[in-house]
Amino acid sequence: MAEDTQRFSDGTAYEQFMGRWTHAIGTIFLDWLAPPTDARWLDIGCGTGVFTDLIVSTCSPATVVAIDPSEPQIEIARKKAIAQRVDFRVADVQELPFSDKAFDVVVSALVINFISDPSQALTQMCRVCRPHGVIAGYVWDFAAQRGPVELIRQGLHQVGVKNPPHPGTEHSGLDALTSLFARAKLTEIGSRTIDVTMSFADFNEFWVSQTPSYTPMGKRIAALSETDREKVIDWVRARLPAGPDGRITYSARANAIKALAPA
Repeated sequence: MAEDTQRFSDGTAYEQFMGRWTHAIGTIFLDWLAPPTDARWLDIGCGTGVFTDLIVSTCSPATVVAIDPSEPQIEIARKKAIAQRVDFRVADVQELPFSDKAFDVVVSALVINFISDPSQALTQMCRVCRPHGVIAGYVWDFAAQRGPVELIRQGLHQVGVKNPPHPGTEHSGLDALTSLFARAKLTEIGSRTIDVTMSFADFNEFWVSQTPSYTPMGKRIAALSETDREKVIDWVRARLPAGPDGRITYSARANAIKALAPA
């Protein structure tokens, strides 16, 4: 599998880390997408099924198939109540195990930038989507440094840690996404930004949920000396002032795109 599945192997930790963001952005995205009812859906990179749940609960689908390359995440998804209405499978978007024109709507939430060959992935999405069906998705705006962990990455930089680029940063801007979809000969391409602000009970909840140990960034934090780790925490904390009730807020941005599959 060409995608980096190791970072997503702990499904429970991933859901705590990214689940709340996926739900908040996914709600806005689906409202903007305005998909047809009674459609056959394919959810690419479904993870533990947070976005899939939104599809089921808000879009009145006829059928939903959801795939992810991470077996641990699919195992968690299969234990949820929505598994009674969703066919969860372990599969690679670059080699989709479905017949041509099998779906009416093909979507991906926070996935495109993690695919090693997004052009090949889009070719596969077009193959399995009916002519003039909907193909859409959204990714963090890593190109503009607006992802949900950017402040922590900046904190690491303060103590001399070099942060490698996010996977697929070059595919995360609106222009890059539009170009990617245009090269795949999709039509009626539309795009937009989605800004969301999350609230955390206190700084500790923010820090713990945003720095899971299994991620590359979490590992970089764990490798710091105690002194440097405290410096990073203090630097980030100073830029997230708490409200009167101790809660803090943090904003991030995603870029969304939608189009119609070629005839």
